[in-house]
Amino acid sequence: MKQLTISLSPHVHANDSVKKNMYGVCIALIPALLCSFVFFGIGAIAVTAVSVASCVFFEWAINKYLLKNDKPTVTDGSAILTGILLAFNLPSNLPLWIVIIGALFAIGVVKMTFGGLGCNLFNPALAGRAFLLISFPVQMTTWPEPLQGFMTLDGTTGATPLSIMKAAIKGNDASLLNNLPDGIHMLTGQTGGCLGEVCALAILIGLVYLLVKKIITWHIPVAILATVFVFSGLMHLANPIYADPVAELLSGGLLLGAVFMATDYVTSPMTKKGQLIYGVAIGFLTVVIRTWGAYPEGMSFAILIMNAFTPLINNYCKPKRFGEVVKK
Repeated sequence: MKQLTISLSPHVHANDSVKKNMYGVCIALIPALLCSFVFFGIGAIAVTAVSVASCVFFEWAINKYLLKNDKPTVTDGSAILTGILLAFNLPSNLPLWIVIIGALFAIGVVKMTFGGLGCNLFNPALAGRAFLLISFPVQMTTWPEPLQGFMTLDGTTGATPLSIMKAAIKGNDASLLNNLPDGIHMLTGQTGGCLGEVCALAILIGLVYLLVKKIITWHIPVAILATVFVFSGLMHLANPIYADPVAELLSGGLLLGAVFMATDYVTSPMTKKGQLIYGVAIGFLTVVIRTWGAYPEGMSFAILIMNAFTPLINNYCKPKRFGEVVKK
């Protein structure tokens, strides 16, 4: 006899699915992926390929041999997406064995240990980056300059906009900010950094695609970007050693995190109100960590911190129950 699955109303039918949304995000990442290949060449291709292949392999192996799960999950696109996002948070000259370790931590520890997709508390790609940054700080903070090492795996290393900003703050010298690339260079990707950080324009194209396809809503990205713009703008007006808000928005992994990391379905709040609170908190923490923290970048840690607060935000910002009568 065929068994039926019974659930409470409302029963809503939609064309959305996990697989469709995961591959939709992968499509939105294509402009930034192509830009990373153009600017960093073989190094970017190698890091991305190894990251994706490792994430897919570890998810398949853990499901099959450790969890004894006969139902494959590698085809839902989540492992591929994690691999791409992990690669986007790595420099193109990172040794490939370190990339494999990061993929194992992201999939094996952060994702599969908690029960797989939908159960993880933290964003796997960001947690993998944080683990590698703490474990291999030198390799993770050696940045190749774009267009300098297209046919090599290393290239010429140089300063990033975030490191210049940090030097200006530490040295209390606003003149150091004159070494920052102009807005056009940061918008088009001609700065050093991780694979997914270098071309802000490509990230914005991906944002438009995600919004048009209704894969994400505007609440989290806009809340993050607006908070960073306002907070960093006030600090810049108070003291010129702090970079202007446009430079803050276009530098580092801010746009990448706001568009593709913070909007992760599993680790972000469910309600619109909760998403706005979540986004404002991430933007505030990002500026605080960038300004007074030990690392120049604060986006990854800000998102991971707020991932931990997501259950609390969901508990505070509960949606109205279906059929509930509003009390006067």
